[in-house]
Amino acid sequence: MSDIDSDAPRLTHAAFDRLQTEVDELRTSGRKQMAQRLQRARELGDLSENAEYHETKNQQGMMEARIRKIEHILKNAQIVDTPMASDHAEAGTIVTLKPLDGGEDERYLLAASSEERARDVRTVTVGSPLGQALSGKAVGDKVEYVAPGGTFSYELSKIEPWDGQA
Repeated sequence: MSDIDSDAPRLTHAAFDRLQTEVDELRTSGRKQMAQRLQRARELGDLSENAEYHETKNQQGMMEARIRKIEHILKNAQIVDTPMASDHAEAGTIVTLKPLDGGEDERYLLAASSEERARDVRTVTVGSPLGQALSGKAVGDKVEYVAPGGTFSYELSKIEPWDGQA
């Protein structure tokens, strides 16, 4: 029996650190700025008709929800290593896809979690339809997946290791 929780959020070290920084900033300067905005909005008068106050309260609620979400992710995260090199598409690799319909190449980070980010590429999780179609494929393999916009077909033209940096 495995001691890995399959429902635990999977993060690279870099994503874990980025989320820790984000939640620290939200808890400190984010909350302070929100309190200042609420104070300014209160000074505008009658709260029952104060659109700025209600909008700020709504934004405060969204910020607090983001804090709770990040805290949950960090508390339960399973840290995964990015592969140093791989000849197959897997979480932690950047793949280049050539559309079989002749369009421009597309680059994606194949990520363990939607919280992963890489510069200048889109993120697709291993659990998404495209991510499932890509997982385990090698350069030269054909990849096809169904999305709300139709069926898309590609050739996997390049696999690169990802350094884990956003």
